[in-house]
Amino acid sequence: MKNKFSSFIILLVLSIMIAGCGNGDKKDNTITVSGKMWTEQFILTQMMAELLKEKTDLDVKVEEGLGEVSILTPALEKGDIDVYIEYTGTGLEAVLKEQAKEGATGDEILEQVRKGYEEKFNVTWLKPLGFENTYTLAYTQDQDFDAKTFSELVPLSKDLSFGAPHQFYEREGDGYDAFSEAYGFEFKAKESFDPNIMYEAVKNGDVDVIPAFTTDGRIERYNLKSTKDDKGFFPPYHAAPIIRQEVLKEHPEVEDVLNELADQITEEEMSEMNAKVDIDKQDPKEVAREFLVSKGLIKE
Repeated sequence: MKNKFSSFIILLVLSIMIAGCGNGDKKDNTITVSGKMWTEQFILTQMMAELLKEKTDLDVKVEEGLGEVSILTPALEKGDIDVYIEYTGTGLEAVLKEQAKEGATGDEILEQVRKGYEEKFNVTWLKPLGFENTYTLAYTQDQDFDAKTFSELVPLSKDLSFGAPHQFYEREGDGYDAFSEAYGFEFKAKESFDPNIMYEAVKNGDVDVIPAFTTDGRIERYNLKSTKDDKGFFPPYHAAPIIRQEVLKEHPEVEDVLNELADQITEEEMSEMNAKVDIDKQDPKEVAREFLVSKGLIKE
């Protein structure tokens, strides 16, 4: 009787171990793709997800619009998400709290953030997608001034209102405080908007100036004027997938698949995709799939 009971216990333990291994395999076979809370990120999140679905055997989970770096970075560290698109300048200044060396090239900054993320977060940067999305100060055509640079807006700022996403006011390094100090801006009022609402706000005259993204299709579609960062305050913001190294170790094929997006997206193409969603009201997933098909990366 004692031997039978012992055998039963052994079989029970083995069953639990096998079940546990099965669950682990299932978990390990899932990759969670995420992103920030604005149009371009919705599109790029879906683009990576569709590519991974087409070219790997992984179960692809999408956590769309999870948040900004303050949420996404810890989520990567914990393994709650596995991959999302980040921008080199944001990774450098807002996350690593580092500055680019004077005269550093885009490739050198990419290597700087890659090294920093691997050391601090066990996360690596894959190859850039091909476009840069930096800031431009934008305003409507009907304003009674014609500023072409940030510096030309400085003496006007005391009579102008400024509207930006809440995250822009909170960010260190490349956020509002450092930016306004570097140029000497003294806007008469500051407003916070959802990133997707601030373009409507400036178009409708609710604010005078916004920190627009250079790949946003509404700059052209809304006939906004843009200005140049003539002091080079903002670092390069080249877009690239960042991914947990543990995922690459378990599924090395993921790196090759996502690197198929390298140098595939121009600033003009990203701008047009953004406009299709923001203005033409197309679905981000469909816009992403249409682009992948057009590049021959997936089948229609």
